[in-house]
Amino acid sequence: MLRIHFTVEDLLRVRLAPAADPLWEILLSLHRLGERDGELVHGAWRRQARARLRAPATAGGRTWRMLVPLMPRASYIPDFLTPAESAAGLRPGIEAVLRTPRRRLTAELSRLAAVRTPPPFAAGLAAGDPAVLTRLGAALHGYHAVALAPYWHHVERQVGADRSARLRLLAEHGTEALLANLDHGRWRPPVLEIDYPVDQALHLNGRGLTLVPSVFCWRRPVALADPALPPVLVYPATREHTWLRPARPARSAAGGLAALVGPTRAEILERLADSSRLTGELARMVATSPATVSKHTAVLREAGLITSVQTGRFVCHTLTALGWALVGSDGVTTG
Repeated sequence: MLRIHFTVEDLLRVRLAPAADPLWEILLSLHRLGERDGELVHGAWRRQARARLRAPATAGGRTWRMLVPLMPRASYIPDFLTPAESAAGLRPGIEAVLRTPRRRLTAELSRLAAVRTPPPFAAGLAAGDPAVLTRLGAALHGYHAVALAPYWHHVERQVGADRSARLRLLAEHGTEALLANLDHGRWRPPVLEIDYPVDQALHLNGRGLTLVPSVFCWRRPVALADPALPPVLVYPATREHTWLRPARPARSAAGGLAALVGPTRAEILERLADSSRLTGELARMVATSPATVSKHTAVLREAGLITSVQTGRFVCHTLTALGWALVGSDGVTTG
């Protein structure tokens, strides 16, 4: 069990990461690559990524294989591989990895060796050998370029939708509602409990907590092992089972436009052009019941005009690119 202990100050300092974190997605996608679980969600990506990684054209990038023993599905993974700087992008994240102090490399790799047989290059990495660090940087870049970069816009879209939903929940109902509706967690004030492979307690002590949505996080959230590091909780982003499906082109929505005739759905679309909205919020705005709004949003979602993310008992709706195009084309008017 992972138990995260909050103070009143910590509740005021809960924040959502601004975007998908590339190094966390590297680590967690490597776990998905080597398993069979989650076929409906990750199966299409897994088959495509495996084929790309095996392709002769990627031979120069096969140093990515050195990542597998460093990022095992185990009770411990070195924290230096997922630095806070990764929130700013892949390059800043990898640069931070390569700047890790030798003392920390030695300590974390020694701890990894207690749960997994160390790879042959571990001694050089622990000593801060520049050649080994260069290989590690190339491995991170190479894996991301082959297995993640071709899908990154899908990752960003899913993380963005999840983030919008949780920000609306935070704005409408507060931090405790956000924590109470975190999948795979139990909010028992002032402690957030999460099923975990080891017993771990994290006392925030006024530092707050950064929540990081991840497309490749599976089943349960993940935290850093060292409680002294800036507190982070990576959790499974709510995503569509068909998250790798290409965006529907505008012409495919033609048959669905007839279902959009009428002022209520038009107003819903226009309200969503201002911001993502919860179902209850939309119901108040268009002066109807949440049940009626749910029926209308189901039609809009089927037409590819909105996406909906459920967080606990709340559902947040966001315009898709096609919805934006329709609202901006004067194809939808209220009346």
